[in-house]
Amino acid sequence: MAILQIIGIIIGSLIGLYIIELAIVTFLPGFSVPKQPLGKAKHVTKKEATKPPQSRRDVSFQVKGMKVSAWLYLPENLSVPVPCIIMGHGFGGTKDMLLERYAIRYLKAGYAALTFDYRHFGESEGEPRQLMLIPYQLEDFRAAIEYARSLKEIDPARIVLWGTSASGGYGIVIAAEDKKIACVVSQCPGLDHKASEQMFRKKLGIRHMLRLFVHGQRDMMRSRLGLSPHTIPMVGKPGTTAFLPVLEAYEGYSKVESENFINEVCARVILRSHGFNPVKHIQNVPCPVLIQICDYDELAPIRPETEKELRKYAEVKRYPIAHFDIYHGDNFEKAVSDQLEFFKKHL
Repeated sequence: MAILQIIGIIIGSLIGLYIIELAIVTFLPGFSVPKQPLGKAKHVTKKEATKPPQSRRDVSFQVKGMKVSAWLYLPENLSVPVPCIIMGHGFGGTKDMLLERYAIRYLKAGYAALTFDYRHFGESEGEPRQLMLIPYQLEDFRAAIEYARSLKEIDPARIVLWGTSASGGYGIVIAAEDKKIACVVSQCPGLDHKASEQMFRKKLGIRHMLRLFVHGQRDMMRSRLGLSPHTIPMVGKPGTTAFLPVLEAYEGYSKVESENFINEVCARVILRSHGFNPVKHIQNVPCPVLIQICDYDELAPIRPETEKELRKYAEVKRYPIAHFDIYHGDNFEKAVSDQLEFFKKHL
């Protein structure tokens, strides 16, 4: 009995210490993190901003009573319903960052495109702001599909799911359950969760990861108690507190930042983003899939054994570039050309 009592005391003490730690993390001041504005968007005034193409419409749809803000691009002189590419941006992005360049290229090829801000980001509704939860974003993607299929200009049998970076696996997950999707494009995708975890440990180190865990605890507990959210920068300079304090990420976001982008995220993402593994769904995807991998991608790495598995079910193309290179110049042109060739074959 004495041993059981000792064990009980130890367990009780550990639980008590954990409760005290949670109380400190949740309520005490001193956990605020300096903001890290990237500095590009504030120099772009509305007067200087590029005028939207005439083919772009401001539209919206609802998800659980919240408005999702979207842009719909339709080819001119439509006589029959056309295919539609539904596009999801990467981690923390907004629809005014990168997606329009792709949408315009698809328009010229005769396709419609639909881009949107996930709830809690950009011009979409949702409180708290800057809340990134994968299940929520998958719901938004499904709602975008339902909205596109409801439009008379869109052929409901020719819907394409397109994702890049953090959203690169969303189309695979959804197409595994929605057998009516025509095809999927996954660009520089975050598909390999084990490789991503290895990258985090290597680049950030255990001390930084433990600090992030504490920030995640604070935000999660505050959300459960109805308190204001605790946010951290998405990307930051090396040595700072951010979800990803990596120079490649900081410079990459700086080059594509837009007026609606905010370099902050609710810190609970640290606790809620583990275990998302789109690769396990790809064998259940009946439609064609194009996966575009950057050879020197250190932000969304894919291990050789994972790529081998992907090639069983998808068309895989590789590019001798880093993660953010695919969004610029000749690399952008090559990636888009490959996508258009893929659409021509399967739509």
